[in-house]
Amino acid sequence: MAYVISDECIACGACTAECPVDAISDGDIYTIDADACIDCGACASACPVDAPHEA
Repeated sequence: MAYVISDECIACGACTAECPVDAISDGDIYTIDADACIDCGACASACPVDAPHEA
């Protein structure tokens, strides 16, 4: 199951740098492409506000 990013996102960019498949798009709140996400959890580990989580 792919990760999703909650409204807690502060758009800091920490997660995008860690994603090995470039599944994260930036914006006011970042989003994860569920089809590209490999469920590795790297984004969750890098996030300072715990915004990415398993869907």
